[in-house]
Amino acid sequence: MPTTNRSRKNLIIVTILVFIFIFAVALRVGYIQIVKGEEYKDRALSQQTTDTEIDAERGIIYDRNGEKLAQSVKCYTIYAYPSEIGKYDGKKKQKKLQQETAEQLAKAMDRDEDELKDMIVGKSGQIVIGKGLTREEAAKVRDLNLSGVVISPSTKRSYPNGTLAANVMGMVNDNNVGQSGLELEYNNYLSGVSGRMVYYTDTNGDELSYSPENEKYFEAENGCDIITTIDLVIQSYTEEAIKKAYKKTKADRIFAIVMNPKNGDVLAMAQYPTFDPNNPYEPASESEKAKFKEMSSQEQSDYLNKMWRNPIVCDVYEPGSVFKLLTTSIALEEGEVTMDSTFTCGGSKNVSGTVIHCWNEAGHGTQTLKQAVGNSCNPALMTMALDIGIDKFYAYMDNYNISGTTGIDFPAEGSALLQDKDSAGPVGLATIGFGQGVAVTPIQLINAINSFGNGGKLMRPRLVKGIRNNDTGEVEEIEPEVVRRTVSKETADEMCEIMEYVVEDGGGGCAAVKGYRVGGKTGTANKAVNGKYGNYTDSSCLAMAPMSDPQLTVLVIVDSPRTARFGSATAGPAVQEILEKSLKYLNIEPDRVEDSDEGEKVEVPEVVGKSADEAVGILSGAGLKYDMSDSADGENFIVLKQFPEAGTKVKKGTRVFLYD
Repeated sequence: MPTTNRSRKNLIIVTILVFIFIFAVALRVGYIQIVKGEEYKDRALSQQTTDTEIDAERGIIYDRNGEKLAQSVKCYTIYAYPSEIGKYDGKKKQKKLQQETAEQLAKAMDRDEDELKDMIVGKSGQIVIGKGLTREEAAKVRDLNLSGVVISPSTKRSYPNGTLAANVMGMVNDNNVGQSGLELEYNNYLSGVSGRMVYYTDTNGDELSYSPENEKYFEAENGCDIITTIDLVIQSYTEEAIKKAYKKTKADRIFAIVMNPKNGDVLAMAQYPTFDPNNPYEPASESEKAKFKEMSSQEQSDYLNKMWRNPIVCDVYEPGSVFKLLTTSIALEEGEVTMDSTFTCGGSKNVSGTVIHCWNEAGHGTQTLKQAVGNSCNPALMTMALDIGIDKFYAYMDNYNISGTTGIDFPAEGSALLQDKDSAGPVGLATIGFGQGVAVTPIQLINAINSFGNGGKLMRPRLVKGIRNNDTGEVEEIEPEVVRRTVSKETADEMCEIMEYVVEDGGGGCAAVKGYRVGGKTGTANKAVNGKYGNYTDSSCLAMAPMSDPQLTVLVIVDSPRTARFGSATAGPAVQEILEKSLKYLNIEPDRVEDSDEGEKVEVPEVVGKSADEAVGILSGAGLKYDMSDSADGENFIVLKQFPEAGTKVKKGTRVFLYD
């Protein structure tokens, strides 16, 4: 009996314990389902759900005629989720499976095996294994059928014309975000809004075949297209011309810009050497690649930054004699000179006790205003600047946007380096008057001179003329903008007359184009290094045509030429080539009648006593070639002898030898 009672007692105790356990389990289940239900549900969904970003298609960049300059092409991105690989096989097994996954991916993608193991083994979260893969490359990975590896469609930037207009287009980073150029300036318009794909996976990370209600697809919103002012044909003419000049002059670099003076449109903007935005981390040319490989890491970084930079908008240079056009226009507008004014140059001018020499120390003698500008006579321009006075002169610098920026739609626009008005004094003003002691961006200079071809109206330069919404197809036009008037129409017309004289009878003949009235000016300025002028120069040539109704302005700047160092010989031929081809391409009618030059003979002009710079321009304007004595060594010099002599009848294209 005692045993029976004990058994009954034990049974009761066990029953009570069972009930307590069941009650505890019920409480726990209730707590999990009711109190923590939503939290655990979210955790489960999180573990079973894969959230993948879908790239928006970046907008297309077009030239003014609808040719594609930059576009997005379909590609694929490979993601790995290491924590999903061998998730339920234990730590040791998971690590082994992660290693095997890395090995298979390395073989399929032709990647370094150790690199992929470092990325995958023991890691968690979403890891980008590869971006920008082609359909064929992605298919090799897809055929492996690896758990924890996802292939997502994406886009990458492509520049179908390679190096063409590279420094205008700029580039994007690996995430398709603009880093420079128009890609950066208009990134908010081009980039669009990324989409997302949310779907369920099994324990191996593979997508489930059914679609729960939580599975979602958010479509990407593609970016807007932008329509630039660039003309791909004129851009190609420009790049071809400066590449030739680069090889001929052995310069450090050359850059050029072509604009329409009437509306401020930039038709071409180029520099050489340049880069290929499809592969922006090395130079485009084989010779430059060889130099690049020999550089240190810091040197390579400096080289790339300089290569990507657009000096036409971002950097300044001393314009030399081209700046004399602005000084002359101010003097005309203020009535300090007229077209009938004369100047006497004895080779120098004393300014407040400082003797400043003309480049021609023998002097130019008495000359008209046109001749003074054509001769690039420093004393004549100093006289004009001093007569204008520093207050008015600097006010016009504001008027021409020389003291500020142009407002062009391009990132990191530079501003001129102009001496402080309070400390410049008479000597500073005199030197600025002939283009020394002032540094401007090329876009500032060409845009200011463009106003002469536009009746005195200064335009805001622009690179983009329209933005297209891809959803609606509507194009938001960006209209040309008149900033202000620089000078009166009368003064602007007089400046056009002076510029035309420089090409017809002065040193700017290097820019002459048969059948067209062309105006222009050349310039040569020593480069300042560490506050002192050195031996290297920036030589340039600016030309406008046709002068009856200007449609094109071209500026070419040669940085540190090693052969001839003056603008007519270095930059002039490139300007002439760009102008001639572009005028014909645009079907701009010639504004002068000339006889056929087939078998034509011309009279050799007199260039003895002229500077080599001026002589080259005069000979080029007459359709003649030139050669210099070896002793000249590329420097500007006074021509002491020429052969054939002046007045000799020769065939066009004959070479005239110049001796110092």
